[in-house]
Amino acid sequence: MDGIREHRRATAWLQQARTAETRGSPPGIAHPTSRAVLSALGDADFDDRNAPKLYRFVVGVDQQARPLEAHELAELGDPMAELFFRKDAFPLTVQDLLAGLPEPATKANQSVYLIGEAGQIPLGSAPEPPRAMRFAVARAATGRDVDLLVSTGANEDPAATFLQVAAWDPVAKVFNYYMRLSPVWVWAGNSWSALAPGSRGHGCFDSHINGSVVMKELKAPWSNWQSQAATIRLAPDSPFRDDPLYQQVVGAENLELTVRALIGRWTAARLAAVAQDGIVEHPEQLMRHLFTTTAVNLASTTTQSSTITPSSGDLLLPPGFWLNGDALLSDLELPVTAALPPMAPAAHYVESLTTFDFALEEKSSGFSQPGDTFFAFVVPEPACEDNDVVRQMVEQGLITDKFAACAFMVDFTDPVFSSVRAQLMAHVPTTPTAVTELQDHTVQAILEAATSLPPSSPEGRFAAAWALADDVWPKTFAQRIDDYLGRVGRRIRESAGFDDYVRLAESRRRDFKAMRLNEFELTLPTTNIPVDAARLRMNDDGTVAPAS
Repeated sequence: MDGIREHRRATAWLQQARTAETRGSPPGIAHPTSRAVLSALGDADFDDRNAPKLYRFVVGVDQQARPLEAHELAELGDPMAELFFRKDAFPLTVQDLLAGLPEPATKANQSVYLIGEAGQIPLGSAPEPPRAMRFAVARAATGRDVDLLVSTGANEDPAATFLQVAAWDPVAKVFNYYMRLSPVWVWAGNSWSALAPGSRGHGCFDSHINGSVVMKELKAPWSNWQSQAATIRLAPDSPFRDDPLYQQVVGAENLELTVRALIGRWTAARLAAVAQDGIVEHPEQLMRHLFTTTAVNLASTTTQSSTITPSSGDLLLPPGFWLNGDALLSDLELPVTAALPPMAPAAHYVESLTTFDFALEEKSSGFSQPGDTFFAFVVPEPACEDNDVVRQMVEQGLITDKFAACAFMVDFTDPVFSSVRAQLMAHVPTTPTAVTELQDHTVQAILEAATSLPPSSPEGRFAAAWALADDVWPKTFAQRIDDYLGRVGRRIRESAGFDDYVRLAESRRRDFKAMRLNEFELTLPTTNIPVDAARLRMNDDGTVAPAS
């Protein structure tokens, strides 16, 4: 487990339980001292004559691991349960797993991807960072629709490295989450477990926070992934080149499409289940995707930082840094005319690398090199899974496009980690509410609160936006965005303005680093900005100020 814990924290989720006695248990979890838990953790002294078997251990809910009962196993309808566990088959490696599927692998039913945070660092660096890489395998067990997403160590012993599977159950319409911990497999919960109070944010659901699959670097240039934008570096004589899975690796631009489809599949199933009887039992679980940041994706420029010189011209910074364009422009189709994103002078970027002492550092290996990440200016942006819930809620009539737009526009210049927009969660019903009344109850609560609050309050901003006529609000919101982008476009041409945006980017990176999604030191650069510096926000006029 030591190697797993070092190289991929999120997949070592059962280690949380193992060390609870020394670190303090998460809320709702008793100290797991039973032999069942130790067995599931693969203790060296475990008598494997009773293995292999499938255990259940949902962190935050179960106080100890235990073998699944026959009726529980029968309720699991995903390919892992049907093709392996019900037949007492427990693949030890990813190779065993893929070989055990009924149809041979083809380009039509299987795609292999490769990621490594040190994968694009020049070979021969001193000290050399660990080249820990992972495979992601998208596989259709039968047919053509992907129903298995497998994650495992790529350049480590296949039998010793982690092996984790998200498997789609077409009957229950959930992802089931499994992990092999030799000699046993563990069922860690399903998509609904991610939303349940006890298990939310614990175990594998600290990263699969909304019950869906995760690809942090979802958009071009797919930072750290092998893709059409970059190749992971291997020594010419690396034996890894002979690995059959490595020889099947394709670009992450294809995985983006798969992940988006899988997120959409779970969102559709979730909303159908939530609304099927006309009552939303937990309205706050839906509305938090609109008013808060439950997850993020990481975006960057498509330009390699090492190639940028003061005379390189202008840089296109990530659009999601400035506003939630995926929601406001693509989904809600506001008629914005300004160019997005604003263009940044390369000279300002190059100067900022020195001003803020940008570096890549990995304390565990001692690796350090000056400069930015491989692709310049990595920042968190709104997550596909949050936007997908909002988009499908609008499409299915749970909320209107105007309601969604008014919520976003309360603080549209801070697309992630907005403490201002999050204040509107106080007005969302927390008791079972009729689907037809969900939006009205929320709106009325906000409008009522706005009567006793200043116009600048979140409630006041929402109320002013809500008062706009149906044929007026799209153009009004679009004009606000046009004006904002114009101001940003002018400020970013100034050295001081660009430096403010660097500080804002670092503020949001610090918020990301507080999330369990932050697994690897080399994902983001370090700077000389103090870790306790004030959180920052963007104003409508393009200036940066301390967050309230």
